[in-house]
Amino acid sequence: MRIHHLNTGTMCPIGRRLVNGTGSIFQRARMVCHCLLAETNDGLALVDTGIGLDDIKSPMRLGRKWVRQCKPRLDPAETAVQQVTALGFSPDDVRHVLLTHLDRDHAGGVPDFPKAKVHVHRTEYDMAVAGRIVPPEGRYIAGQWQHGPDWSFYGEGGEDWFGFAGVRALGDREADVLMIPLPGHTLGHCGIAVRGRDKWVLHAGDAYFFHGELEPVPRMPFVLGMFQRRGDMDRKRRRGNLARLRALKAAHGAEVEIVNSHDPVEYDRCACGRH
Repeated sequence: MRIHHLNTGTMCPIGRRLVNGTGSIFQRARMVCHCLLAETNDGLALVDTGIGLDDIKSPMRLGRKWVRQCKPRLDPAETAVQQVTALGFSPDDVRHVLLTHLDRDHAGGVPDFPKAKVHVHRTEYDMAVAGRIVPPEGRYIAGQWQHGPDWSFYGEGGEDWFGFAGVRALGDREADVLMIPLPGHTLGHCGIAVRGRDKWVLHAGDAYFFHGELEPVPRMPFVLGMFQRRGDMDRKRRRGNLARLRALKAAHGAEVEIVNSHDPVEYDRCACGRH
C-alpha cells in the first residue's frame, strides 16, 4: 500500500543543540508530530493525529506549561485533516485512526475524523479515558475524545512479528497494518507497523525520541533526554523495548524502517522518499 508521511504539528522549544543535537543553545529547536497516512483496502488509515483543529482554536486546553515549553506552531495547515484534504481525499475517507497512545500531541486530531474507528490499546483507554487506572495528573486532555469516538481495543492474544509478541492485525483481518505493544512511555503505548511497497514502516511513537538512540553506540541530546525521562511511566520497560528496536534495526534494517514521532531528521528523510 502507499504510505504518506505527514508532520501534523511543529514544536519549537528553545535550545536547539540540547534538543536536536545541532546548532546553538540559543536557537529554537524543531520537533515534529510524525504521522502516517496509509491507503489500505478498507479506506485510509491514519497513524496518530498530532495537533487538531480544536487544539488550535483553544490552545490553552493543551496546558499552559506544555504550550510555554514546547512552543507549538499551531498552524491549521499542518493538521492531519487539512493535509488529507490537500492530498485530494475527504476526511470521511479516513476509516481508521490508529493511536500509539493518547498523549495530547498524538490524539488531538481525533475529533477531526468523527466517522473513523479509533484503534488503541485497552490499557491506554482504561487509563486515559475510563479512569480504571489512575494516570499522572494532567497527562491527558479529555476534551480530545469528548465527542465519543468509535473505539476498537487491542491487548489480548496476538502473534509474533520480528520477535515482538502480542501483535494484532488491524480489525484482526488487515495483515498489512499491525498494532505492536511497546509499553513504557505510557502503560498502553503501541507501535504501528504498515507494509509499504518494498518494506515495513514501523511507527514506534514515543518509544524513543532521537534517531541516535537506534545506533550501535546510542546518543541523545541532554535536554531531550531529560524530557523523555520525565514522560516515561515505566522507564525500565521503555528501555527494554528500545533495545529490541535497536536489535531489529541491526538485523532487519533492509526489511523494516523504524521511525518515531518527534525526530525531524527521520521525518525529513521519510518525507523525501516514498513507500
